[in-house]
Formats: sequence, structure tokens, C-alpha cells
Amino acid sequence: MKFTSITIKDIAKELGLSTSTVSRALRDSHEIGAETKQMVLDYAKKVNFKPNRIAQSLKDHKSMSIGVIVTEISNSFFSQVINGVESIAHKNGYTVIIAQSMESAERELLSLQHLTSSSIDGLIISVSTESENFQYLNDLYEKGMHIVFVDRAIDHIETHKVIVDNFKGAYKATKHLIDQGKKNIAILSNNIGLSISRDRMAGYIEALKDHNLPVKETMIKYCSLGGMKYAEVEDAMKELMKKRNKPDAIFAGSDKLTIGCLKYLKEREIKVPDNVAVIGFSNTDLTDLIDPPLSVIRQPAFEMGEAATELLLSLIKSKKPVTKFETRIHTTELIVKKST
Repeated sequence: MKFTSITIKDIAKELGLSTSTVSRALRDSHEIGAETKQMVLDYAKKVNFKPNRIAQSLKDHKSMSIGVIVTEISNSFFSQVINGVESIAHKNGYTVIIAQSMESAERELLSLQHLTSSSIDGLIISVSTESENFQYLNDLYEKGMHIVFVDRAIDHIETHKVIVDNFKGAYKATKHLIDQGKKNIAILSNNIGLSISRDRMAGYIEALKDHNLPVKETMIKYCSLGGMKYAEVEDAMKELMKKRNKPDAIFAGSDKLTIGCLKYLKEREIKVPDNVAVIGFSNTDLTDLIDPPLSVIRQPAFEMGEAATELLLSLIKSKKPVTKFETRIHTTELIVKKST
């Protein structure tokens, strides 16, 4: 048996009214009397009538949906961002369509093509580590697609951006390790092509210089896929731990890198923090369940998702072309646990 939903025509037929009268009543038009309007609304509620979103979008030239592309939904940071996005979108009657790139430029492009073919009203995106050519994204922007960047942004598209102060976050993490007496601090970094990686690396280096510690290239390891594949973290850790002058502390620059680092150390029974201290740039809620509990730089991910959505909706709802854009920079929080 095929499912059929209640339509305006069905309501009109049942109540003996014209479809235009029912339509105006549902839109709360002043042209319809209070008694008729209430009768229509009561019946619509009784039969659980829902407006046809597709028909409305054709009429209003809006789909009432926004697209979101992140690297990985299971990543605790991005799952919290998405929760923030949906909280604001839901309040404003928008549906959120989510896609993940898995740090692949090809998957990111396919997701962009799919979402934009679905007539979304706007897009929130955090670009993948593999992405280097942003021509398709730039073409969408020039054609009028409303775009807001969250966390990972690109400079040459002038639009709203929501980020954290990655420089200060990394500086705080590195300084904390120095304050604990660590002098040979290694860093596991995401792809250097990402703005977040460059800023976090700069914060790490500045903290070392400010405390008269040398910046050693041998203590800097990049993971091109940001730890999406454990093998690249394993290779980086092997390089670090085979040195005669091993690191006495490791700063991992993302959730995936942090988890991969801890996995490597546990498998080889390298004790944290006795043999090496570890601090992560992480938003996982399981920090207290890790043995020992993990010190982290935490980002306000939920609030970042909220802010990105508010900015995107302001673009969508604006009746005039928007020419002034803002970059909202959120602060990070240093949470110290036993791992350092």
C-alpha cells in the first residue's frame, strides 16, 4: 500500500472550501476571517497536515535546508559543531543535510556537487586536508551560493568564518609542558596546507622561542591526513621514539592525532606521563576515561556551530547583497589532567 500524505486539496474538499482559502488560512493571511481560519487550522492539526516543503521551495525560491560538510561525523569536535548547527537551524525551521569528506578532496567535491544539486539555501564547510584546488567552491560562491567556513577556512573566498585562536591554543599547550619541566617537546601536526595547522605550529614555535628552547625540525612531524589513517601516526611516532634524544612530551594537534599517539604509546607500553607527557587538541568527552586522564586544549565546538549557522542564516535572509563579513575567533581552554 503506497503512502499518501494529506494535501491542501484534501482539506479544502473535506471542509467545503476553495484551495486558495485553505492556503491563505494556513499562512495566517488577514484576508481570511478568524472563524474560517481557526476551522482550517484545527482540521489541519487533527489530520497532522504538513506543508509540502518542495512546493513551498518552488514558490519561495528557498528549500529551507542548509548543507554541512565536515571531515568526519564521528570526530567529537565535528559532532559537537553539528549539534550547534542543528540547534540554530531547527529553531529557524531549517533542515540540515550533512556530508563528510573523510579528508578526501574527491569526496568533498562529490558532496559539494550533491548538496548544491539538492538546492540548499547555504553551506557550512570545514575543508579537507587533501583539498588544494578550491575552484569549484569559488565558482559556487561567485554564482551566489551562501558559504560560511567553520574551523578550517580558506582566505581567498571573502565570507563569514568561525574559527578558534589556534595560535594561542597551541601556545598554551606548549607553555604548559614547559612549565612542567619538559624541554624536548615534539608536535604531531595536521597537513601544513590547513590554516589551523599553520597557526598551531606557529603557536608551538613561539612558545619554545619565548622560553629559550630550540626549535628542532626532528621534533616536528606532519600527518597529511590528520591521523585519519593510523599508519601515518604510527610512522611519525616511530621516527620520534627511535631517536637517542627522545621527546619528553608530545603535543598532538587534533583529535585523531591525539588518539593515534596514545594508541601507539599503549601498544609499546610507553608510560604516560612517566616516560612521555601528552597533551592533545581534543574535544572528546572521554578524556577522564583514558588512563591516565588526558590534558587537552578544548575548543567551544557547539558554540562555533551555532555561530556559523547564525551567520549563514543572516546571509540567506538578507534582502541586500552582503559586502561586509566577519571572522569570529573563539578562545580555547586548557584543561590539565594527569597525562601531563
